[in-house]
Formats: sequence, structure tokens, C-alpha cells
Amino acid sequence: MTKEQLEEHIVRLREELDREREERNYFQLERDKIHTFWEITRRQLDEKRAELRNKDREMEDAEERHQVEIKVYKQKVKHLLYEHQNNISELKTESEVTMKLAQKDHRTQESDLRREMRSLKVEIKEQELANEVVVKGLKMKHDEELTRLRNDFERQAKEIESKYDKKMRVLREEMDLRRKTEIHEIEERKNNQINALMKNHEKAFSDIKNYYNDITLNNLALINSLKEQMEEMKRKEDRLEKEMAEVQLQNKRLIEPLQKAREEVAELQRQLANYEKDKTSLAGAKARLKVAEKEMKDLKWEHEILEQRFEKVQVERDELYKKFVKAIQEVQQKSGFKNLLLERKLQTLEDVLEKKEAQLNEVLSASNLDPSALAVVTRKLEEVLDSKNSAIKDLQYELARVCKAHNDLLRTYEAKLQAFGIPLDELGFKPLESFVGIKSLGQGPAGLVSVPT
Repeated sequence: MTKEQLEEHIVRLREELDREREERNYFQLERDKIHTFWEITRRQLDEKRAELRNKDREMEDAEERHQVEIKVYKQKVKHLLYEHQNNISELKTESEVTMKLAQKDHRTQESDLRREMRSLKVEIKEQELANEVVVKGLKMKHDEELTRLRNDFERQAKEIESKYDKKMRVLREEMDLRRKTEIHEIEERKNNQINALMKNHEKAFSDIKNYYNDITLNNLALINSLKEQMEEMKRKEDRLEKEMAEVQLQNKRLIEPLQKAREEVAELQRQLANYEKDKTSLAGAKARLKVAEKEMKDLKWEHEILEQRFEKVQVERDELYKKFVKAIQEVQQKSGFKNLLLERKLQTLEDVLEKKEAQLNEVLSASNLDPSALAVVTRKLEEVLDSKNSAIKDLQYELARVCKAHNDLLRTYEAKLQAFGIPLDELGFKPLESFVGIKSLGQGPAGLVSVPT
């Protein structure tokens, strides 16, 4: 080991010595702190123990005082029970004395009341005799007044019946005249509308080639709306018929209250017990009669209004039915026209194809081509024929689709007519179904889909 190494070792040892000294001082300080903390906690423990002993002595003293107080309260309770028994015995003797006195007073009051009851019975008998005389006089007066009121009532009832019968006849004649005039006006408007529609139809038929698809969609929407309107009008008509039947039943029932009122007046004449009861019953019968008359007026008015509404609904239903039938005819004619166009187009294509084949055969026979060129021309010709055949198949498919749509529309139309209760014979024409086969299409007059019956 060299000198330098020794010096370095000495320096490291000194540094370790200094660090050890510092740690010893630090630990000594920590030991002193812990010792002081221990001393403080030991003193606090001694103090707490002394306080605990003091609390135990206080609790023992309090227990002794509590026992003494319990003994004092027990003696007080004994004295109170003794006084309570004495009070109860005194109260019993006093209540017996008061009971005897009350019984004596009750007997005397009972004898007085019996004497008063006997005197009251005598007075009641006297009053009953006097009341019988008064009641007899009142009954005689009541009978006279009742006969007079019955005669007045019957006379008024006859006058009211005659007056309202006259009013009913006058109103019925006025309503018949009004109905006839309205029917005449409606027929004139209908004829004008039919003429206008015929002119519009001729104009639309001239433009059908340009906007056939739009018209078809509009007609389908119109058919659906008209079907919905027909269903709504039919429901409204059924409801109005039910209301009319109910009003007629109510009119029949209104005749019965008058007869019942008369029977009640005759029954009241026989069954009345006293004057007050007769008077109230008569007032009730009059009130019921007034109510019945008022109800009869209201129901007659409602009946007239319902008849007017029913006639109006019938007219609207007839107009809608005519529009519906006309729209169906137009749709059938347009679909037949489209089928005719497709059939003619297909026929022209077939004719053109036959002509082209004949011309091609003539060209091939006239020109002496070599086999390779002939094969190329034949292949091109086959390609052209395949394209034309595919076009023909597409047209046939389109024709079959249109025919099927037309047949489906006819079936739906017939089903709706059966649902509305309209027979097919009333349409004025016979729907003709279209077949998918090419040869069977366009058999109607002028290529139309329906023929007149």
C-alpha cells in the first residue's frame, strides 16, 4: 500500500468518523425526546387514574342518595293510597244518597207526565174530529176544480194536435216542392257537367300519346280517392239511416207520453189521499206534458233536418258513383289502347324482321363470297338476330305485364262493386279480360278492352 493510498484511506475513515458522530448525536437527541414523552404520558396516566378513583367515589355517594330517596317516595305512596281509599268510601256513601233522591224525583215526574198524556189524547181526538170535517169540505172543492182542469186540459190538447197537424201538412208540401226544384237543378248541373266532361275527354284522347303514363297515375290516384269517398259516403248513409230510424221511433214514443198523462190524471182522481198530494201530482203531470210537447217539437225539427241531409247525401252518392264508373271506363280504354299499340309494334317488328331476312338471303345468294367472309357475315347476322329476339322478348314481357295489370284492375273493380252492393249489370258495359297470348290480344272492336252491351 503506498502513501497516497494510506492518506486517502485516512481521509475516508475521518469522514466516516464524523458521520458516525453526527448519527450518535442525532440518536441521542431522539432518545432524550422519547424519554421526555414517556415521562409526560406517565404523569398523564397517573392523573387519569386519580380522576377515575374520584368518579368511582362520587358514583357510590350518588347510589346511596338514590336509595334514600326511593325509601322516602315509597312512604309517600303508602300515605296517598290510604287517603285514596278513604275518599272512595266517602264518595260511595254520597252517591247512594243522591241516587235515592233522584229516584224519588223521577217517580214524581213520571206521574205528572202520565196525567199530561191523558189530557193530550183527549185534545187529539177533538182535533181529529174537526180535521175530518175540514177534509171533507176540501175534497169536495178539489173534485170540482179537478173536473174543471181536466176539461180545460182535454180542450187544449185537441187544439194543439189540430194546429200541429196543419203545420206538418204545410211543411211537408213545402219540403216536397223544394226537393223537386233541387232535383231539377241537380239534373241540369249533371247534364252540363256530362257535356263538359265529354268535350274534355275528346281533347284528352287526342293528347294521350304524349302523357299516357302521367294520366294513368292520376287516374289510379283518382280511383283510390273515389273508392275512399264511396266508402265514406256509404258509412255516412248508414249512419243517417240509423239516425232516421231512431228519430222515427222517438216520434212514435212521443205519442205515448200524452196518453200516459191522461191516464195519470184519471188515476190521480181515484187514488188521491189528501189535497196537497193531489196538487203536487197535477203540477208534475203538467210539467211532464210541457216537456213532452217541447221534445216533440224538437224531434220534428230534427227529423226534417235529417231528411234534408239524407236527400243531399243520396245526391252526392249518385254523383260519386257516376264519376267512379266513368273513371273506370277511361282507365279501361287507355289500357286497351296501350295494349293495341304494343301489339301493333310487335307485329311491325316481326314484318321488318321477315323482310330483312329475305333481303339478306337475296344478298348472300347474289354475292359469291368465300366461306370465311360468309362465316363472319353469318355471325354478325346472328348477333343482330339475338339482339332483336331479346327486344321482342322484352316487348312480350311488357305486354304480358300490362295485360296482367289490366286483369288485376278488373278483379279489384268487380270486388269493390260487390262490396258496395252494386250489380255488374247496371254499369252499361261488360268488362273484357285480356290474355297474355299475343294472338288473343286486341280482339275487341277498334282494339279496345271492353265492348258495349
